[in-house]
Amino acid sequence: MGVVGPPHEAAGDPEGSPEPVGRAPAIRPFLLTTGRVSAGGTAPPMPVETQVVSTSAGLLALHSLTFEHQEMVAACRRPQSVAELAAGLRLHLNVVRVLAEDLRVAGHLAVHRPNAAIAQDLSVLRRVIDGLRAVPDSRNTLRDTS
Repeated sequence: MGVVGPPHEAAGDPEGSPEPVGRAPAIRPFLLTTGRVSAGGTAPPMPVETQVVSTSAGLLALHSLTFEHQEMVAACRRPQSVAELAAGLRLHLNVVRVLAEDLRVAGHLAVHRPNAAIAQDLSVLRRVIDGLRAVPDSRNTLRDTS
């Protein structure tokens, strides 16, 4: 068997860098969650509309967190949904759910789950639809209410 060089040499890159400068190498999602596909327990996964925000303890511990946890806590300085966080960090939704739950347990993130009863209330949906119809379009005319 011959000697095999580093993986970046096999990629055909004469400079020896597998990724563009300034980008971290791609990591498989299951490595970020240590193989877990859910946060554990019998609780259902976080809904995509769940709001997450950094706690003051999380921001103080920022320098001691792993890269992915650090990135999540920093991104959550302003409240955002789990879906927005996953999109912003370019991570799989289930990875973000698992990591966010880990950070919640550690006290680094505050998690605000939506009230399921309100989300399924048809009167709330009707008021949202009516409110959207009341917003004028680009020509400053109201939408058809029929």
